[in-house]
Amino acid sequence: MIIVETPRLILRHFDVADAGPLQQVFADADVMHFGPGVQTPEWVAKWLRAWIDRRYATWGFGMWAVVEKSSGAVIGYCGLTQFNNRCAPEDVELGYRLARVHWGRGYATEAAAAARDHAFGALALPRIIAMIDPRNTASLRVAVKLGMRYERDILLEGYTHPDGVYAIERDEWERLRS
Repeated sequence: MIIVETPRLILRHFDVADAGPLQQVFADADVMHFGPGVQTPEWVAKWLRAWIDRRYATWGFGMWAVVEKSSGAVIGYCGLTQFNNRCAPEDVELGYRLARVHWGRGYATEAAAAARDHAFGALALPRIIAMIDPRNTASLRVAVKLGMRYERDILLEGYTHPDGVYAIERDEWERLRS
């Protein structure tokens, strides 16, 4: 199911066939440097199944495959998620991760802006957040371009340093659009 299209990208529900391209994302130490680290093919398959089997239906949103229109290739993922143990239970988090070969083309900003617009437009969410390692300057730039502002630091369980919580409210998004 296609969620949104941009000039260069399609964001759509995952399919089990996306495991291979996503394994290239999750197996790259550079891509996973600011995340939970490199993941196994079994982990990726389980992660995909959770989205396909439960989360889309439960939440009405989720992480989506990012497909490059020109090639038809899955180049990563972007979307919305909830982690009740991370911030406020009602917070919806914007996340994105692309294969390294596609970095530096503006795809992360394009995909994340489309997910943000979907969150506030079609889903009518009141706010979205992004939790970003302060050393991840590329993701920080994307968040700022989206109109997100630094809100506070949060130290997650198992982390050795805090992440920054960046947020944007729907009314702020509406002002940006006018």
